[in-house]
Amino acid sequence: MTTPPSSPVAAAPRTPADHTHPCARCGAPVALDVGLCERCNPLGLRDSASSQVHGTVILALILAFVGLAVAARLAVSGIGPFVAEVADVRIDAGVLIASLHITNEGTSAGTSTCRVSDPVARGAGTPAFITTPRIEPKETVTFDTRLVDFGSEPRPLEIVCSAP
Repeated sequence: MTTPPSSPVAAAPRTPADHTHPCARCGAPVALDVGLCERCNPLGLRDSASSQVHGTVILALILAFVGLAVAARLAVSGIGPFVAEVADVRIDAGVLIASLHITNEGTSAGTSTCRVSDPVARGAGTPAFITTPRIEPKETVTFDTRLVDFGSEPRPLEIVCSAP
């Protein structure tokens, strides 16, 4: 008598209990719905709910963003306002040179971004944006800037500076 050919044993389908993750304290494999293994939680006390864990993380992120916003506000408080004027406009080697007077009326040192434009163009021309050197509180600095895109004819210019 011959024996029937043996068929390979089919693997049992995986059940959700087969999926594990490491224990939160020791790293031993535990079921997905459990946070601590039997050794780390011998009394079988309830774990934190996932909503508690996620809520704690979201609260920490919100507090971090608020802390960064407060720190950024404190870093720039007292800088400006800046009062600016174009003192002189001249030509040097075919390029327009503007001498600018800028005063920091704030209580902290800082820099400003200034927009220089041609008042005659009124939106038709491209303004120039200039970053000032560091200006101490209640101090005025005068510096020259080259305005390449303004042509080679002296003309009146407008300047507006803003605090960061």
